[in-house]
Amino acid sequence: MYCVRKVTEDLYWVGGNDHRLALFENIHPIPRGVSYNSYVLLDEKAVLFDTVDWSICRQFTSNIEAVLKGRKLDYIVINHVEPDHAACIEEIALRYPEAKIICTEKAVMFMHQFGFHIDDKVIKVKEGDTMSFGKHVVAFVSAPMVHWPEAMVTYDTTNGVLFSADAFGSFGALDGKLFNDEVNFDRDWLDDARRYYTNIVGKYGPHVQALLKKAGTLDIKFICPLHGLVWRNDFGYLLDKYNKWSSYEPEEKGVMIVYATMYGNTEAAATDLATRLVKKGMTNVSMYDVSKTHVSYLISETFKYSHVVLASVTYNLKIYPPMLNYIMDMKALNLQKRTFAFIENGSWAPQASKLMRELLDEMKEMTVLDSEATVSSAMKEDDASSMDNIVDAIITSMNK
Repeated sequence: MYCVRKVTEDLYWVGGNDHRLALFENIHPIPRGVSYNSYVLLDEKAVLFDTVDWSICRQFTSNIEAVLKGRKLDYIVINHVEPDHAACIEEIALRYPEAKIICTEKAVMFMHQFGFHIDDKVIKVKEGDTMSFGKHVVAFVSAPMVHWPEAMVTYDTTNGVLFSADAFGSFGALDGKLFNDEVNFDRDWLDDARRYYTNIVGKYGPHVQALLKKAGTLDIKFICPLHGLVWRNDFGYLLDKYNKWSSYEPEEKGVMIVYATMYGNTEAAATDLATRLVKKGMTNVSMYDVSKTHVSYLISETFKYSHVVLASVTYNLKIYPPMLNYIMDMKALNLQKRTFAFIENGSWAPQASKLMRELLDEMKEMTVLDSEATVSSAMKEDDASSMDNIVDAIITSMNK
């Protein structure tokens, strides 16, 4: 049975949802599943925009057949060759042998690497090229490193649809909904959208900024990404989020406390700090146990907040391993422009603060406050002044 939705005149969503996949890219938990989006344009020529992951190929092919209603498929536009979008290229090519594949030269290279036999079907395009499918004329826009080097986006100049590849996507299955105004985005989708962007695309902020500048010159009426919701209004909201994330500007003034605790004593110190912050009027405070919170959620929240407190035990004279992993992910994803404070704990030779500072010094535009606290095994009354100093330093830095 097919399941399709009309996006706008002549354009149909023919993708599907995956609730069975536990880890996206075998790394990131997706408890709400994920959608794989693909679109069919019916003009004088019938055009498929991208394919889907192999896991939903049966549903996908049923959807295409239902929309085409016996018509042949003339073209397949491939904006992005990552397997969660391109796995079904050969299957579609076998079912519709007359279809030509439109993509970038580098996309052809990747398709060869994945073993796709498509040489006699390819039409290579580049930045600035256009193609007419009848009344619809599309323009191809290069989007390298958003987030693969072969990526492009396709803009339909006739109806204002931007096929945005992995830009503007999100984790989360659609479950019958399709458009941004059919959901409470702030409540139900923003966290997944941020976690998707920051962990999948976050490293490539400058490239996203370049794409945003190009998008700013287009009269966009719909944004059709390869994962998540289709946007048909409120573009300013979405572009503002992407601008902040890709320029590494915090969304909110607030404090994220990430703690590494073995027996609960470092957690108690982190809770004490959170309490002191709230008493001083900083109520936008969140706490996370680095051992229990998947690092993808930690990264997403770090992109959200302006200030981060790292509270870690010293472990084998090093940083506690899950804390080290989190910091190294920050570095790998090019996080910038955050303000940090430290709490370290150790029964002997505590040096977590020193080691964490050294790692942050290697990153761009990170500020480390001079105030920090050292706890010897468990927090005591004598540690109160150090905690107060951290609170005062955080609040002062926020008000600059």
